[in-house]
Amino acid sequence: MNNAIDKLIDKIKQMDNPTVIGLDPRYDMLPKCITDKYDKTIQGACKAILEFNKALIDATYNIIPAVKPQVAFYEMFGVEGMEVFAKTCQYAKQKGMIVIADAKRGDIGSTATGYSNAYLGKTPLLEKEEAVFDVDFVTINPYLGFDGIKPFIEDAKKYGKGVFIIDKTSNPSSGELQDLKLENGKTIYEEVAILIENWGEELRGKYGYSSISSVVGATYPEQLKTLRSLAPHTFFLIPGYGAQRRKSQRHCIRF
Repeated sequence: MNNAIDKLIDKIKQMDNPTVIGLDPRYDMLPKCITDKYDKTIQGACKAILEFNKALIDATYNIIPAVKPQVAFYEMFGVEGMEVFAKTCQYAKQKGMIVIADAKRGDIGSTATGYSNAYLGKTPLLEKEEAVFDVDFVTINPYLGFDGIKPFIEDAKKYGKGVFIIDKTSNPSSGELQDLKLENGKTIYEEVAILIENWGEELRGKYGYSSISSVVGATYPEQLKTLRSLAPHTFFLIPGYGAQRRKSQRHCIRF
């Protein structure tokens, strides 16, 4: 089975482009020529969002290797919104793009397993299993420790998928927790980087990077250098590289 991070890096090399397009649809920011086609209802908004997403994918699939839909922008529309999320992921995969579900899930035990089943693995039924969203990567939160990470690692191994684990984020208040110093002199984000590096050891691919990867904000370049030295085999998803706009965010993937 192919290693997920190898597939992503192969795609980046093929496109000669390390960016991922974020699909964080704001209904009030969609082009009027699209929204005017549909009723001003939840159902109409979802139809407009799907049309917009497909148009973006059609315009970028042959130049950008990956797409990253943020689940919150679909959950807010309820069942219809999650259907749009699923259809968006399916459409991007049909176009050959790598799909990263930006869900930032984080829990333990059977709950973590349920999240992993939904995005990376398969949902068990009485006599079979079925894939639901079936994306290539999902973002997760490490705050609960390895109990919350293990189900995702197991599914990554079994199904050739991957995760991006939140480490050092780009939001202004991230330092309130992530920059706290521990007794050994390291910050919390430095220790998390070491944990991610170790968690991903068994899933390193042909390029030397692991499918158990991390999210590291580029708004702190010195800290980024430190994290690279602490985690040489960890692939970084980097928000804040270049311009970030509310309407359409772009993230840089570096390796």
